[in-house]
Amino acid sequence: MIGLFITFEGIDGSGKSTHAVKLYEHFSHKFGRNGVLLTWEPGGWSGGDLMRELLLHHEWRPWSEFFLFMADRYEHVSEKIQPALSEGRIVICERYTDSTLAYQGWGKGLPIEEMERLFSLLALPQPDLTIWLDVPVEKAMERIKSRKVLDRLEEENFLYKVRNGYEELFLTNSERIKRVSSEVSEEEVFLEILKVVGVFMDES
Repeated sequence: MIGLFITFEGIDGSGKSTHAVKLYEHFSHKFGRNGVLLTWEPGGWSGGDLMRELLLHHEWRPWSEFFLFMADRYEHVSEKIQPALSEGRIVICERYTDSTLAYQGWGKGLPIEEMERLFSLLALPQPDLTIWLDVPVEKAMERIKSRKVLDRLEEENFLYKVRNGYEELFLTNSERIKRVSSEVSEEEVFLEILKVVGVFMDES
């Protein structure tokens, strides 16, 4: 089995965590748990808890925030993602570079081209398949408010900008990014994800 890199993207409240776990379980039954890695950003590496706390619960200026995310990502890729891919495992990651472009680019106004240039400079692996769980901001806010206190990245007006960013990314990267509506039931969403993944693997 060759390495396969799948990322889940979408605004907060879109169901990324739920469906990343469900896909991990699906692949684990098929290939065994040693053949699949489930991880996330920020914080999916040994020093990640501190980085996640810093990023989500402290107010940073846009460029400072960006470079903190990049430091977290570089360690995460080096420690977890790249070794797993080199071993031929399937890597499922909740959030990756598209999140940075959508949140820090469209959301905070940083230049997309400059951020992408740094991605290239650091030789970050490109996902083979990205599943964009798309949900209206109003629906996402209902879900967020029902389960927790909002953090600073989950303000409604901000999420509108971020969702627009994801839409732009989808339109310009439609071969890699596949849109799945997460406005319907959890079961329907996951069935659609399995269809998308199945088509991708059949064509690969």
